[in-house]
Amino acid sequence: MELDEKYDVIMIGGGAGALAASIYTCRADLKTLILERKYVGGQVIITTDVDNYPGFPDGINGVELIQRMEMQAKRFGVEIRNEEVVKIDVEAGKKVVTTDSAVYAAPILILAMGADPRKLDVPGENELVGRGVSYCGTCDGPFFRDKDVVVAGGGDSAITEAIFIAKFVKSMTIVHRRDTLRAEKILQNEITSNPKASFMWNSKIEKISGNNKVEEVSIVNVVDGGKKNLPCGGVFIFIGNEPNTGFLGNLLPADAGSHIETDQTMETAVKGIFAIGDVRKNSFRQIATAVGEGVTAAIAAEHRLGDMRNKG
Repeated sequence: MELDEKYDVIMIGGGAGALAASIYTCRADLKTLILERKYVGGQVIITTDVDNYPGFPDGINGVELIQRMEMQAKRFGVEIRNEEVVKIDVEAGKKVVTTDSAVYAAPILILAMGADPRKLDVPGENELVGRGVSYCGTCDGPFFRDKDVVVAGGGDSAITEAIFIAKFVKSMTIVHRRDTLRAEKILQNEITSNPKASFMWNSKIEKISGNNKVEEVSIVNVVDGGKKNLPCGGVFIFIGNEPNTGFLGNLLPADAGSHIETDQTMETAVKGIFAIGDVRKNSFRQIATAVGEGVTAAIAAEHRLGDMRNKG
């Protein structure tokens, strides 16, 4: 395919972080393109209520929040195309982005593909997302005040989230496939000493049930096959997440989970390539932090582009 129109900045992924970054790059008169394979907004648009984003004291629906961000970005001139990126090449500092229908080039690339939470893949899970099934305790914990909830997972992120959720809920049952937690010892000590927390070891959730909201989970013991139905008002699933980095190949160093490593300006090991949001190593996976990372990357990208042009 022939090279399409050239840009100053190309962003891969159209979530909150990319939209925030595009507002800054466009206001700096940098021609900016966002490439999004699915729909603008990413995980935010499946969030029914966003209660912790500054500026909305009564909360805001995730779809509406993204629509407002998109309108603001478009007002400053961002171009958004629904195309899937299949390959990136770096040629003499120029980043060549190949999608399923075109080829683009820019000196600056901002990676904002996000990450998908790993799912249990059990009946009822997809149907009840946003209706009691959650993948973010920091986002949704306060909505489950005084309810009985179930948490799936036993690693660092699961227990960190569980400790936060415990501040609000009436009780919490942590379901773990093993007979001991994998989280670091200090986290284990904190959650096991919490009177709200109980544990179901060597167990897994095999079904989530409810009429338009979570009402019950079915749990099976992986050792003896015993089953139990547990009434609850919510299910939090923390069994990891998968960053959408497959198409990058070996372009960038990444940690064992394929999250992208950056410096404090969000720049990767390749000059002119930045990474923000859930795809970045050590990101906090919040809308507000993704926006902050996007703004940081945009400002740093403008400076990097100036350096490139001065040297060029």
